[in-house]
Amino acid sequence: MTAVKVVHMTTVHSAMDGRIFHKECRSLARAGFHVTSIGPHSKDVVVDQVNIKSIPRDRSRLARMTRAVWRTYREALRQNADIYHFHDPELIPVGLLLRARGKSVIYDLHEDCPRDILSKEYLPRWTRQGVAWMMEQLERAACRRFSGLVAVTPFIADRFREINGRTVIVHNFPYAEELIPQDGFGSWDARKQAVAYVGGLTGERGIREMVQAMGLLPASLPATLELAGQTVPRNVQLEALHGEPGWRRVNFHGRLDLPGTFRILQSARAGLMILHPIPSYLDSLPQKFFEYMGAGIPVIVSDFPLWRGIVEPSGCGLLVDPLDTRVLAQAIEYVLTHPEEAEEMGRRGRALLLKKYSWHTEAQKLVDLYSVLGKPICAG
Repeated sequence: MTAVKVVHMTTVHSAMDGRIFHKECRSLARAGFHVTSIGPHSKDVVVDQVNIKSIPRDRSRLARMTRAVWRTYREALRQNADIYHFHDPELIPVGLLLRARGKSVIYDLHEDCPRDILSKEYLPRWTRQGVAWMMEQLERAACRRFSGLVAVTPFIADRFREINGRTVIVHNFPYAEELIPQDGFGSWDARKQAVAYVGGLTGERGIREMVQAMGLLPASLPATLELAGQTVPRNVQLEALHGEPGWRRVNFHGRLDLPGTFRILQSARAGLMILHPIPSYLDSLPQKFFEYMGAGIPVIVSDFPLWRGIVEPSGCGLLVDPLDTRVLAQAIEYVLTHPEEAEEMGRRGRALLLKKYSWHTEAQKLVDLYSVLGKPICAG
């Protein structure tokens, strides 16, 4: 029997993106689908039975939303797949064109796009409400036409269930076994006196507060912030933080692949996620939350109701006001000066991840959706 041919498409993310490639594409390939990922990458390659078709990464936003979208559409047509699965709002026109050709099309909603627009620094503030409204109308109209929708959180799924009955929640949970070393974790004492943050380095993600909090720690505490992520955009220049006292405690690692990320987390004593209370973050469940738990370290996170519902019952970390650097510094100092309690928080978080927040259950939901459109074998 010929395998069902599947194409994933992105212009915003890498073709080797953690959710797109490492989770969804690999799981579908293991389930017996013929999988191709079209997106920015250095070259065409086959990895873990997934065919990567590279498109150039455009530097300007306008070029990405026009030229890159057109390149993606042309490559998608060449692939002549049975099912297309796209990951960026700017690819909605591509999805509609493919539906017009009779193809099955799935839209993967990584974020609540209209609410996310409200915090976009590159848009003049007075335009954001109008742009967000137009985006919401476009999404609603388009999503009625698509063969299925994949939402990363229940909040996003609730926006679309009434207009598309094939809406499923596929959380961005990690592969738990990838976070846990084969030889197990070493002793807590072998870990650095360090906290870690791996992710987007922007103002609304708390980069300034994290650096400033490190500057408020006692001089007698030899603590560092292990920082990794993409280059900071114009709204918060990394160079501007070099003058902060806390920068002397920062080890900046740049952008890391997944193994590099895991190495940092497995050597630290806490993970930071200090997102600001903007609408698109309040109902999000970032992957790093669960990566920290899988690495066996306490989470120090913004006190959002959704996150409080995970942290408080399990006792896997500390909640802070993301805009109060003094409170954040106190939380960092606490986990670094109370190693037994910190280690126990990490154990609780890892146990909760293994029990409730593993990718394997999410992979089955994805394959179940595809089973309506193709013929899968198993999930993994």
